[in-house]
Amino acid sequence: MKKYLAEMIGTMVLVLMGCGAAVFAGNEPGLVGAGGVGTLGVAFAFGLSVIAMAYGIGSISGCHINPAITLGVLLSGRMSGKDAGMYMLFQFIGALIGSAIIYLLVTTGTHNGPTATGANSFADGQLTQAFVAEAVFTFIFVLVVLGVTAKNGLNKFAGLAIGLTLVLVHIVCIPITGTSVNPARSFGPAIFEGGAALAQLWLFIVAPFLGAAIAAIVWKGVTVENEVQKA
Repeated sequence: MKKYLAEMIGTMVLVLMGCGAAVFAGNEPGLVGAGGVGTLGVAFAFGLSVIAMAYGIGSISGCHINPAITLGVLLSGRMSGKDAGMYMLFQFIGALIGSAIIYLLVTTGTHNGPTATGANSFADGQLTQAFVAEAVFTFIFVLVVLGVTAKNGLNKFAGLAIGLTLVLVHIVCIPITGTSVNPARSFGPAIFEGGAALAQLWLFIVAPFLGAAIAAIVWKGVTVENEVQKA
């Protein structure tokens, strides 16, 4: 249960800090609203959240805080199906809690960002672009996670590598979908946003899971981890 609670807290922090940056300071500097951090600032908010949680709860649960990562770890043979299912459940709960806090802050005050919840979305006619982007960037992200957390990986720098990879992914993908690569991160804000965000939520669940599954398959095909363990 400690592992599951750690995942819940970690996902809550990721959503609160990452989506919170988009909600309260997401405007580009110099545009509408004060204290705008723009795309780069929001990207770093997500990445720094992962780095902080990696070193905060990594020793307890491994700090997946993302159902796509959990799926990748499951398919790579590093965890049981029961643990994977419980990880995902508590990740979604954590995302809801983080989104609820943002909703409370928005409804009791003001916000300067371009969004009130941090929900992901894609423009009309851009479904294919959004699906490909989410699948490909999740593939890259999960592949890095599997690599740096392998027994023969550079484990001491895992948190930093994973966090900076998430920053990189956000810099490119924010203009396309607002960047999900994490079904739980999309789920919480969409519940509070409703409307189009809720209608489009399926893509931000299916595409990241697909990307994660491909990453696990590729990793198992190219890794030398098993050979090293046997030796």
